[in-house]
Amino acid sequence: MTNLGCMPLVNFIQNQIQSSEFQAISFYEYMSICLYHPEHGYYVKDKNKIGKEGDFYTSSSIGTIMGGTLAKFISRQSKNIEGQEFSLVEWGGGTGRLTKHVLDELYENHKDVYDLIHFISIEESSFHKQLQAENLAEHQAKVQFLTNEEWLNMDCDENVILYSNELLDAFPVHRLIYDQKEIYELFVGWSENEGKFIEKYMKCTNEALLSYVQQEGLSLNQGQRFEINLDAMNWLKKQMKSLESKKFAVIITIDYGDLNNEVYASHRMDGTFMCYYKHLASDKPFDHIGEQDMTSHVNFSTGIRTGESLGFNDWSYMTQKEFLIQNGILDQLQQHDFTDPFHPTAKKNRAIRQLLLSDQMSELFKVLIQKKNYKKG
Repeated sequence: MTNLGCMPLVNFIQNQIQSSEFQAISFYEYMSICLYHPEHGYYVKDKNKIGKEGDFYTSSSIGTIMGGTLAKFISRQSKNIEGQEFSLVEWGGGTGRLTKHVLDELYENHKDVYDLIHFISIEESSFHKQLQAENLAEHQAKVQFLTNEEWLNMDCDENVILYSNELLDAFPVHRLIYDQKEIYELFVGWSENEGKFIEKYMKCTNEALLSYVQQEGLSLNQGQRFEINLDAMNWLKKQMKSLESKKFAVIITIDYGDLNNEVYASHRMDGTFMCYYKHLASDKPFDHIGEQDMTSHVNFSTGIRTGESLGFNDWSYMTQKEFLIQNGILDQLQQHDFTDPFHPTAKKNRAIRQLLLSDQMSELFKVLIQKKNYKKG
């Protein structure tokens, strides 16, 4: 028997469907409710999502390597502003583990840079704010928590380095299908007979979605499903516009995805949408409602073009593995003859190998670095 999940959330979605014009809501609206309903949404609820007790792992779950490497990159970027103070900003930091590793590394090995930082966490979830406050307690004098709205209205330092880790792939997406030279959008209805949510397809009339298909030059196969993440593009635009007056700005996006020729490749007939529940992957969004993660690949091509249109012309795009190697991860491997697998050196070497060799972490995750030209003066 199917586990529908959180019944108050199921009932809420049913009511939304019943009150809609076509007895169906878009998959985008459905996914938004499942993930971000203010009381029952997956990302809002007070439960661990990351790590062994959660539903998925991130690179910050594997030792301190990713945070330490990111800190070294940030330290090098700060040389461009020659000792000036800067805001270091993270969006959607979850538990705060990644930033703890970043700030620990800066404090221990780049103290001159650490002293220049004003760290800002953009976080809407009170549960995650609490987790971050606990993890960042040693750096509390440096840390400021802001909401999305507060950040966009804030007059921060003239120099900003902003990063996110697995943020954009958590935004709700529109799901579509190409059929007989037409684009149809997936909607969600409710079947009383079957007692479950069902898929409905309607001809796409959303101009933003149709324009996206045109701009991306998508060449789709008959029956191919695909996703469009307008929220990711809009998020990036907002960040870049908020930073357009700054002297120096860098945006670092670490996420699960690829360029558009791979995201929409002919072999991806079912798209890239996936759900994660207790570390088990599925393509079943109508199970474990409000209790499982939902995600799809980020189209980094759109991010690159958005940046170029807004003055972030200096960019580099690479796999997470390439980012780690370029920033000296191999230098951290140490020869040893310890027989204890839990010795710190052995654990660190194991974490490095896992980050470099794991398909889930090394090649599928990408890093996009976008910089706005530095204005001296």
